Amino acid sequence: MKQDIFINCTPQESRIAIVEDSSLAEFLVERKQERGIAGNIYKGKVARVLPGMQAAFVEIGMDKAAFLHVSDFSTAYEAAAPPPGSEDEIIFEGPKPSSHRRLPIERQLVRGQEILVQVAKDPIGMKGARITSHISLPGRYLVFMPTSTHVGISRRIDDDKERKRLKEIALSCLTKEGGFILRTACEGRSKREIQRDLAFLTKLWRGVQKKGEGAPAPSLIHQDLDLIARTIRDFFSTDTHLVIMDHVKEYRRILDFVGNFMPRFKPKITLYTQTEPIMDHYGVEEKITKALERKVWLHSGGYITIERTEALTAIDVNTGRFVGKRSQEETIFKTNQEATQEIVHQLRLRNIGGIIIIDFIDMEKEANRKKVYEALREAIKRDKARTNILKISELGLVEMTRQRTRESLENMLLGPCPYCEGRGRIKSHVTVAYEILRAIKKEKTHLEDGKRIVVRLHPEIANFLYDEENHSLDYLEREINHKIIIKASENLHHDKYEISTI
Repeated sequence: MKQDIFINCTPQESRIAIVEDSSLAEFLVERKQERGIAGNIYKGKVARVLPGMQAAFVEIGMDKAAFLHVSDFSTAYEAAAPPPGSEDEIIFEGPKPSSHRRLPIERQLVRGQEILVQVAKDPIGMKGARITSHISLPGRYLVFMPTSTHVGISRRIDDDKERKRLKEIALSCLTKEGGFILRTACEGRSKREIQRDLAFLTKLWRGVQKKGEGAPAPSLIHQDLDLIARTIRDFFSTDTHLVIMDHVKEYRRILDFVGNFMPRFKPKITLYTQTEPIMDHYGVEEKITKALERKVWLHSGGYITIERTEALTAIDVNTGRFVGKRSQEETIFKTNQEATQEIVHQLRLRNIGGIIIIDFIDMEKEANRKKVYEALREAIKRDKARTNILKISELGLVEMTRQRTRESLENMLLGPCPYCEGRGRIKSHVTVAYEILRAIKKEKTHLEDGKRIVVRLHPEIANFLYDEENHSLDYLEREINHKIIIKASENLHHDKYEISTI
């Protein structure tokens, strides 16, 4: 798989497009005034403890208190789960502490208590950040977890010989200071490189501890890398063909960053100097626009539609223009199978999280349903976000969940419509026009003889009345025996109008 990374920097924001085999796989945005806080470590102060929810709200210096669930906090040194957003799985462990039952949160925390926490999820919508006391510090080759005893290897390294080699390295690197997970970037790396990364992260953790001891609460103790540096750290690999940047200062900064952590990749970093904007030159802007559309066409002529609601995202599969060659069942099966690849691509590109319902076209054969389900499971393996997929139901529905760690692309780039207030629909010209005609007729009861009625309304509705319903206006004037004057106003909402008399 050929991967290119395009980075566009302005004083206001950083935009990063990750293109895999000419297809836009991920699009990341970080606004200077809206920089994410996921990964940051804070010294917080407990604001409220809620025994009924087994959770607490913690002040970390944000507008809204952060949410801490009991499962994300423990005063004991314990074997914690992999960090949120991890691409990894635990395949072996170091020595475990003596087992203990998790205490209720009201026995672990009290109001006003100061604790060290890390942001696991950025604030999303009306919700504050989600935090954890299980700290994780990601490096180039491993993720160091000072409050854990787990040691593991990325599930994306599937070569048995390489996994065995890395396991031996990991066992030789065991430390009493915490556990760690070897990342996908470890593949082919030497023991010395991995040890150097671990030494850097353990030193970083000691610095965090020392700073946290004397800091007031709430306060920021450690800030994670910015979007550009994180992307280079997490996505830059042997599959990467080029990293192309359009900002000289950022280009030099990333050259230094790569020189310190992965010097062999420095020749792949290129400065873009042409006058045409970088995203336009490489055709990314057009792909971003398509990533915001409701309907996505498949190569066969079928399509999927993506509808987001407050509770879930619904994805519908349709045959569209695809008619097939042999039978209806084969046409449906091929459309569904092709849709699995596009669905996974769109989930990743749009960063859709939470509950997802996929409505595949009904298939009569159980074997075909099984093949489509397996194709979906296989496609989802490329997605780093944690997912859980249930089998296709008799109605052709697949229920799944996908980890949500940041705002979706839609929420990042779009805002609520001032007309429909987020419903996605507004009243049609016909509906508004007929409402106006009824309102005029109602107004007749308050009119004096000889008065004329003036209607101010949106230009599109005015044009519709003049062009399509001119006969209705004439009929109404004769019925109420009053002259009707139509005045278009750009300042009026599509659905609004004003009726007066002169």
